[in-house]
Amino acid sequence: MERFFNKLKVEIGPLKNYASAQELLNKINGWLNYYNNQRIQTKLGGKSPREFRQIAPIYSLSIA
Repeated sequence: MERFFNKLKVEIGPLKNYASAQELLNKINGWLNYYNNQRIQTKLGGKSPREFRQIAPIYSLSIA
């Protein structure tokens, strides 16, 4: 999780660059959309996280 939040902070830049909280939220939402839907991962076979989730088998957890 630390890596994710560090990457987010680097991508959105300093908070002083945003005139309002809404502007910052819009930037974060845009980045999250990119991160989950467009960012290609070699570890996922050249797919985005969303594409990978759509084809990955669903595992059921059994509670003992």
